[in-house]
Amino acid sequence: MTEQKLLNRFLRYVQIDTESDPESSSTPSSTKQWDLAHLLCEELKQIGMTEVDIDENSYVMATLPSNVDHEVPTIGFVSHFDTTPDFTGADVKPQIIENYDGMPIPLKGVPNMFLSPADFEDLLLYTGQTIVTTDGTTLLGADDKAGVTEIICAMEYLINNPQIKHGKIRICFTPDEEIGRGAYQFNVQKFGAQWAYTVDGSQIGELEYENFNAADCKVFIKGKIVHPGYAKGKMENAMYYATEFINALPRAETPEQTEGYEGFYHLSRCIGNVDQTVLEYIIRDHNFDKFQARKNFFKEVADNINKKYGKTIVELDLNDQYFNMKSKVEPVMFIVDIAEEAMKQLGIKPLIKPIRGGTDGSQLSYMGLPCPNIFAGGHNFHGPFEYVPVQSMQKAMAVICRITELTAMKYLK
Repeated sequence: MTEQKLLNRFLRYVQIDTESDPESSSTPSSTKQWDLAHLLCEELKQIGMTEVDIDENSYVMATLPSNVDHEVPTIGFVSHFDTTPDFTGADVKPQIIENYDGMPIPLKGVPNMFLSPADFEDLLLYTGQTIVTTDGTTLLGADDKAGVTEIICAMEYLINNPQIKHGKIRICFTPDEEIGRGAYQFNVQKFGAQWAYTVDGSQIGELEYENFNAADCKVFIKGKIVHPGYAKGKMENAMYYATEFINALPRAETPEQTEGYEGFYHLSRCIGNVDQTVLEYIIRDHNFDKFQARKNFFKEVADNINKKYGKTIVELDLNDQYFNMKSKVEPVMFIVDIAEEAMKQLGIKPLIKPIRGGTDGSQLSYMGLPCPNIFAGGHNFHGPFEYVPVQSMQKAMAVICRITELTAMKYLK
């Protein structure tokens, strides 16, 4: 698989808008996700995949049949094709930076905007490589169209190189992962794999089987609006109450001040006026007991404000999203070992660490499909500074191929 062919496929995908919609209750949450889903189906057929199928919820599945005589467990690879609603993914204009020189990269769609190693020092890992960036006006969509690209390129490479021996491989591309629903309509029985890997990580070498326990919460804060000229003793400004709620949470326990296994509260959106303000939070922690304590503390903050004012000012809509997959993967740690060995054989240093987020794999693991996560190569997801080195994408493709080969070898008697 040439670098240019992989790059061309990726560029084609990222220019299709697939932003998911958290306000929608349908699956997929946005009709435009169908555009890429149908394209992926056609491309899978073109490269020679079998059992290519798209269901009523836009989940795309396909099979690469085994080419060995002995019995090998069916394994799978999963990526999502939606992009986050946090920042626009419409009208993406990728910039191709060849032989990156380590200097700030102008994002030409926004005056005086740069992707700079002074802000993102990981850029310096990729000097001399080809990097794909945004133009500053959109996100790129490497999360997770890089993963989609890598899986399809890996399948095409295996089809064209039958001397590489592998068992049956199933792949699936999902909608709505970015709004926490990527596995909601995933048919694990139909998929038929014994285990799988999401290709949805960041930096080259990442290999993850732990993720956050996750909840989201909408905080509804009531006020009372009257004419400001006659407001004394009557008006109640919901935005001031909202400030009180925000300030009651520990400022040091936010995403920008935590790392590793440290959990957080993240205020992701605020919509406010005098009469009502809505705060949208996500709550995260790797440790389940600490996760429960965070949710309880959230409720205490709301209760304390209501008690202080002697009435219901704050109401919560708090919901669990997904849980740490560690307990589901540890009993079958050999599937992580296979991925680790694949990376080592390809000269890639495995970076085994907890995901500071979640993947479809976390929910799939609880649905009976153990599903650790491997790197897709991108950085700075969900915003205009997103980028991906093409060579990292090539390495991810190679890891997928090597995992299939090592799995077949493991079960050779």
